[in-house]
Amino acid sequence: EVQLVESGGGLVQPGGSLRLSCAAARSTFDDYPMAWFRQAPGKEREGVAAIDLDGRTTYAESVKGRFTISKDNANNLLYLQMNSLRPEDTAMYYCAADMLPVYDGRWSKVRGVNYWGQGTQVTVSS
Repeated sequence: EVQLVESGGGLVQPGGSLRLSCAAARSTFDDYPMAWFRQAPGKEREGVAAIDLDGRTTYAESVKGRFTISKDNANNLLYLQMNSLRPEDTAMYYCAADMLPVYDGRWSKVRGVNYWGQGTQVTVSS
């Protein structure tokens, strides 16, 4: 069974930064593309960023230039570096693995995700 454990969420002021982490087994990193999703209160879950097995990355338009997804293969960690945070970035952030292909954009379809973490809350507020 694939287990994903997020950490790093918290309260930050607008313009600030946070780094989220997702811990998983080595096999998860070797076998599956991975991604970050988020869900704000009253809104649908949406894809934020994804990374495929070759290390290629893609981002939602709303976070391009501000967020960076990366993998630490030595320590089996997936990261989401979030800079220039805005109040509209406030949401529960979820780590995901094994979803639809990254290269054609379908990775962001929530129904295509097979494994989810429990989520970590990010609140951007002054």
